[in-house]
Amino acid sequence: MALNPKRAVLPNGTTVITKANHTSPTVSIVVAARAGAFNDPPDRDGTAALCARVLDRGTAKRPAEVIADDLDGRGASLSVIAGRHQMALAATCLADDFEAVLALVADVARHPAFADEEIATRKETLITSIRQEEDNPATVAGDAFARALYGEHPYGRKVRGSVAAIEAIRRQDLVRFHQKGFDPATLIVIVVGDVVEELAVPVITTLFSDWAPSGKDKPTLVVPEPARSSGRQLVSVPMMNKAQADVVYGLVGVRRSDPDYIAISVMNNALGQYAIGGKLGDSIRERQGMAYYVYSSLDATFGPGPFSIRAGVAAANVERTIASIDAELNAVIKDGFTAQEISESKGYLIGSLPRQLETNAAIASFLLNAETFGLGLDYDEKLPGLIGAVTKDTADAAAKRLLDPSRATIAVAGPWSPPSVAASPSTSGEMAPSVPSLEEAPAVKTDS
Repeated sequence: MALNPKRAVLPNGTTVITKANHTSPTVSIVVAARAGAFNDPPDRDGTAALCARVLDRGTAKRPAEVIADDLDGRGASLSVIAGRHQMALAATCLADDFEAVLALVADVARHPAFADEEIATRKETLITSIRQEEDNPATVAGDAFARALYGEHPYGRKVRGSVAAIEAIRRQDLVRFHQKGFDPATLIVIVVGDVVEELAVPVITTLFSDWAPSGKDKPTLVVPEPARSSGRQLVSVPMMNKAQADVVYGLVGVRRSDPDYIAISVMNNALGQYAIGGKLGDSIRERQGMAYYVYSSLDATFGPGPFSIRAGVAAANVERTIASIDAELNAVIKDGFTAQEISESKGYLIGSLPRQLETNAAIASFLLNAETFGLGLDYDEKLPGLIGAVTKDTADAAAKRLLDPSRATIAVAGPWSPPSVAASPSTSGEMAPSVPSLEEAPAVKTDS
């Protein structure tokens, strides 16, 4: 059944989307601002991450403990999440509490206090989280991969920031970040659940319409094209006391607006998005037994995010794993997928769509994605046809366009050091000796 949501735009530019769903007496609320890590000042990585942690810790009229008690008393929840390009406040509550909880969410979005004591507390917890992740080979490999792939481009920075950058952030940095990012002209408010759409919109209008935008024109978002590597590069971060090595292998991908996005998504699914079900999982994990896990992913957003393959392996299998990834990619480039692989990939993606829209929160997330990227209110109806229209030829063409082992960036973190002569792919997919760009990062000191 089609979602058929309702959409309205307030005079200040705020987009409102509502969807009635009376299967349960609950409501999901999402307020999303264009205030992600992409907007972090160059010397203040992690500003968005810290802002998200402090945002709901008190407003001009509601201290943090009042917010917590109000939510607890209603059995409601509120979370704030910062991504690369957005910060989203997500709340769930009973339908009877919808207006009160929406008013609280609006207050948090519009009037955060950024109290000094809350900033200090949240800094400590964020720094603790960063240090814990610095002890995780999978996270370390992902960070090294992003830095090597994107260089000085904003996508090369960590969303959560670094310890030094977080320590340097001051209250005025958070206030300025909020003022610039939380502009009603780019705000999206979504309500899904046991509500009457015609009654919900006036409530939202009352809470948000008097918020003046920062300028006459709607702010535009321009993401520069990253430099693309002309050769292969390998980055190693030794973590010698760890049990396994984590490998991240990939290239710069595509923007969400790319006309080949759906074909690339089908290709990615067939290659290994869901691990065991794809070519990578079948080869590297099942037949060769080398990896604890292996999967591919495509991160397409306003800018060209990474296409990456991740694997967790024993240190002795790092080079064999990289060679096997090369072999699988070269085979796809040379021979393409089978018709059955593409048919099964499309069937899985189409069949999983209803399961992705089973809850109010999931529907709200889907609608946020559709609105953010201008996909249309009927995207849930169009998407099965778009996936179904992908052919073996278009999936093969997508693979040839995106996949190129000779230009891959590879990062390895764990109890492994690269050979003195680094490996690069031959046409057969075996690791042939050559000398690509090679960087070995300093060993990471760990406590475990």
